[in-house]
Amino acid sequence: MAAILRKGKNLVGTLHKCYATGARVKKSEPVKGKTLAAVGESIAAKGFLRPHKPYAPPSNAAERVRSVAGSLQLPSDNRRLDNLSEKFAFLSACFQELQHGVPNSQVHELITVADVIAFYQTPVDTISPLDALKRTDLPENLHIQYEYLRFNPDTDTKFNGKTAFPKSSTLVTGLKYRGKYQGHEAKRSWP
Repeated sequence: MAAILRKGKNLVGTLHKCYATGARVKKSEPVKGKTLAAVGESIAAKGFLRPHKPYAPPSNAAERVRSVAGSLQLPSDNRRLDNLSEKFAFLSACFQELQHGVPNSQVHELITVADVIAFYQTPVDTISPLDALKRTDLPENLHIQYEYLRFNPDTDTKFNGKTAFPKSSTLVTGLKYRGKYQGHEAKRSWP
């Protein structure tokens, strides 16, 4: 429908033709080459403000998950968890044992006990990529300024308080940084 609306010159005429003739609008084909795993990797690489709690798997995580599976009489690692109440009981018991829950977006991926073991053996790092750069050794010619500077003509003595952008203001919009950085309203010659 959106494609017809964008291409049509006359909106009313286009809608009338579409609904009067009973013509169906073709659905757009999915983009090939982009898999769900690729989208997940892209989101994981971004890493900003992820709602997950950090998790460092214990060394005996696999044995603990297998003991929970044994107590619920789930015999093998390759057995499918088709019964949803059984799967819920198993994941709840694993959460109680390891104090790490499965996000709702990943429950459908855990099909067997082996998948649950792999999930509980995977560490979760919630640090942002910028903070991760602080831990790495950067090349000598690369420097990252973690605490940036804001221009204010009243306090900056370099170039006698003159800026390269005389008509642009420096606004601090975030509540977190209002106390840390001072904003500056530039003088305008006309409204």
